[in-house]
Amino acid sequence: MLLFIMTVILVTSLVAGVDAQQRRSATNRRSVICGDPMARCPVNSDWFQPYDLQFKLPERFGIIETQPFYAVILKSLSDPNCNANFSEEERQDAQRLFPHRKVFASKCGEPGTVYYTSIAHDHQIMAVYAGETMAEAQRVLNEVKATGRFNGANIRRMRAGFNGT
Repeated sequence: MLLFIMTVILVTSLVAGVDAQQRRSATNRRSVICGDPMARCPVNSDWFQPYDLQFKLPERFGIIETQPFYAVILKSLSDPNCNANFSEEERQDAQRLFPHRKVFASKCGEPGTVYYTSIAHDHQIMAVYAGETMAEAQRVLNEVKATGRFNGANIRRMRAGFNGT
């Protein structure tokens, strides 16, 4: 009986240790965002398009997501057939308004592309990176509203991800 109890304790400890290690590994796989397009960012730019929010990718990966962040949604498009997108010219016009905050646009997700969580599958967005805290996001929203160009701008908490499979 004592042997059985000791075996149960040992197995439970091992399982708990493996579970804790998996949680730490999942946390470590959260990639860091490069939210300032004027700052140097250690990314492999071959994987990203100009309209993408860039983030550090490990050398080998399948699907990876960033830590949570806030974005101010400048505009959105609804299209169930996934044909509607924001032009690069429109994104660049918005980028000029916020030179130290990346303006990014979503595209329909496919393997080998960046995707964003917290967006309906039939919507595309153009947004500006607004930081990691709600207070910072609120300041960015106020800056956006001050331009008078983006009626209905709103804050969204999300992650960026890359499907490298």
